[in-house]
Amino acid sequence: MRIALFGGTFDPVHHGHLMLAQDAVEQLGLDKLIFLPAQVNPHKLHTAPKAEAAHRLKMLRAAVAGEERFEVSSIELAREGPSYSVDTVQALQENWPEARFFFLLGADNLPKLPTWHRFDDLRKLVEFVCFGRNTEKNADWNPHCSSTLERRLDISSTEIRQRIAAGLSIRYLVPESVRAFIYAHSLYQSSHE
Repeated sequence: MRIALFGGTFDPVHHGHLMLAQDAVEQLGLDKLIFLPAQVNPHKLHTAPKAEAAHRLKMLRAAVAGEERFEVSSIELAREGPSYSVDTVQALQENWPEARFFFLLGADNLPKLPTWHRFDDLRKLVEFVCFGRNTEKNADWNPHCSSTLERRLDISSTEIRQRIAAGLSIRYLVPESVRAFIYAHSLYQSSHE
């Protein structure tokens, strides 16, 4: 079984996340891709997510509903303190001991990758798949990446939150189910959120 893990705050999940996930499923021949929303990202300890964990989880589940190879796990949301990828992978391997695990990683995470908690253990458990703006220019841009996803997307959760706070449309940036959830729960309405 081939399983990819896609972690992040997903604050909110958007079409860029979903397109990268679909590319990973197709290009890597995955049986399953698991979205892992983080409770506390150890690389963003001073930047808490704007939406509460329960809302981010519900938006992700709404966004992937009907996609048979997509799954959302709340494993990191159930933890106290920072969520370390190595702990998550080890816990998931208990469910799928024979699986080959891939870990989707954005270009912004690459410079600090070797400093991640128990990185040497983590890299023995997963194959890193890198994506980001520089993948098409530098096929061998990082020695830790076994492969790259080539899609370039200029959609960000930050931009979506800013657009909502400014009263601008987010249609076509997020799935309709996510857009409806955001407005039904008045998420990101204030620029202070």
